[in-house]
Amino acid sequence: MARSTTRPVVRLRSTAGTGVTYVTRKNRLNDPDRLVLRKYDPVAGDHVPFREER
Repeated sequence: MARSTTRPVVRLRSTAGTGVTYVTRKNRLNDPDRLVLRKYDPVAGDHVPFREER
């Protein structure tokens, strides 16, 4: 099955400034803006917001 352009792969970078990234997929139709998820940052040792980078 071919990959769709509706669900692109995006990188989430930590807002704590530690350089930690997560890789996920998002639906452009439901979330046209930048994605922000609260995830665990192992360098900071806490849950922080991760923002989509372009």
